[in-house]
Amino acid sequence: MKEEQDALGLASDLPDIVRKVRERTPARLLVGRAGAALRTTTQIELREAHAAARDAVRAELPAIEELFGKAFVTRWKLFAVRTKAATKDEYLLRPDLGREFDDRSRAELQSRCPVDSDLQIVIGDGLSVPAVAAQVPCLLPLLDEGAAQRKWNMGQPFVIHHCRVGILNEIGTLLTPRVAVLLIGERPGLATSESLSAYLAYRPNRSHSDANRNVVSNIHARGLSAAQAAGRILRLADLMTRTANSGCLLKEIPELLL
Repeated sequence: MKEEQDALGLASDLPDIVRKVRERTPARLLVGRAGAALRTTTQIELREAHAAARDAVRAELPAIEELFGKAFVTRWKLFAVRTKAATKDEYLLRPDLGREFDDRSRAELQSRCPVDSDLQIVIGDGLSVPAVAAQVPCLLPLLDEGAAQRKWNMGQPFVIHHCRVGILNEIGTLLTPRVAVLLIGERPGLATSESLSAYLAYRPNRSHSDANRNVVSNIHARGLSAAQAAGRILRLADLMTRTANSGCLLKEIPELLL
């Protein structure tokens, strides 16, 4: 109780500019101390956040009906495929295996997904399954709505187990979309374990590296909202289409993103 009262007193004594800064960031700024150490409440919060981050990294992607609910899976006709990383340990130790589909998944994609779409959206577990569960149900419908307004031909979305960003290259080779978007769980930190990223590439292929991709990151409750993220993803996809480019050569000039 005393520590809580001390913390409230500390917050009330802060200058307005400092309080405004603290309100705009989840970073633990000016949290105070007890002697030479952090306050007990701060220590507990840090340990809780660290535990959530570790759990997010180790979590396995469940069945997609369990992850998103049957109605959502039915609406989007979602199905799941896998990379060559057979286990979570293998996925964490061998990033290269998370960049390629196994043979069965490759064949399933070729049989179930149309090719040459304008926009291909893919969902990958990455390093945070909680991020996928929390953000994708809001983000995917917004992206679909925006694509329809632009009269883009949408590819069939699907979910990837043990997914790395480089899987975009093989998606480009197999399905040849104009723009591919990978919604993937970010590496969690101590601010949140539910942050999602969207990686985009124009005509991805096996020669691409990170330099050929763009990213919209920090999509979560205290970061970029689903609506804000969808708007930026769609504007980037539109700019990629108009310039036939992506990555470091694509300049996000504000007037071109309108």
